[in-house]
Formats: sequence, structure tokens, C-alpha cells
Amino acid sequence: MTRNSRRLATFTGVGYDKGRGTLACAAWALVVEPLQRSVLCPPSVRARLLRAFGASIGTGTLIRHGVRIHWPWKLTVGENSWIGVGAWLLNLEPIDIGSDVCISQEAMLCTGSHRADDPAFEFDNAPIRIADGAWVALRATVLRGVTVGEGAVVGATALVTRDVPAGRRVLAPAATEARPV
Repeated sequence: MTRNSRRLATFTGVGYDKGRGTLACAAWALVVEPLQRSVLCPPSVRARLLRAFGASIGTGTLIRHGVRIHWPWKLTVGENSWIGVGAWLLNLEPIDIGSDVCISQEAMLCTGSHRADDPAFEFDNAPIRIADGAWVALRATVLRGVTVGEGAVVGATALVTRDVPAGRRVLAPAATEARPV
């Protein structure tokens, strides 16, 4: 594809389903989502708000303030899981987080993408699954279509584009070695 072959005006969003009507989406985006992100909203209230909008949240799960959730009705979280401050769950498609999972601060789970070779730049979305006991560490990013296996660790700032087998670790590329000044 050449640089000038993208025609964004032809984008239609074909195949993408928000999962709820305009009124529910607007109520979530304009009122409830900003409220649940607030530091003033207790975690127990946050979980109730998410459940009221269709999320499945297990008992003992702690969702901290500042967590961005695109569509709660496309979110399932097991029991006793933690989602840290500032995490972003961009769930155009379902995100399934197991039990005893830690999604650390500012981690991003993104189910959306676009077809780079399509002039209309149509969606190329797929769900994400984080299995029981996994840890997605600080500022790590998990992209669409990925399964992070049971007990796996996605290290701080790592970018995951493929499945992570159970018990495996994915680390970010090493930084340049620090030298004395």
C-alpha cells in the first residue's frame, strides 16, 4: 500500500457491534464511566456500577480508581483479581480476566485494531483472555486476540502480540545499560 492509498472517509466500521444501544452507551460514557473512575468512588460501589452495566465481576475483585473500561458489558473478571490504578481495558470485543489475576497500574488490554492493508482501514478486532493467576505488570500492553496463560507473567512495559503459554514470562527488551556520568 502506498502512502496515499488510505481513504479514511470510506471507513464504515463493518462487523463491529457495541453490544448495547445508543442510550446505554451514552449513559455509560457520559455519566457512569467517569464516576466509577473517580478516586472518590469506593471499590465496592465501582464493582456494583460495573455489574449494573453488564460486567461480570467476581467476589473479592478489587478495581482501583482511574481504570478505564470501554464497554462494561464486554468484561468478565473472576474472583480475587486486582486491576490497578490507571489500567485501560479497551474492550471493543470481550475481555475475560480469570481469578487471582493482577493487572498492574497503567497496563493496557486493547482488543481493537485496523486492517493496515485496507484503504478503508476497517476494524480488525479480537477478544483477549487473561487466565487464572496471571500477572500483567506495570504499563504492559496486551493486544487483540491474545491469550495470556495460567500463571504467566507479562513484565513491566512489555508488548504482547501473541499468546503467552501457561507459566511463561514475557519481558520488555532490556534498556540500554546505564553508565556512570
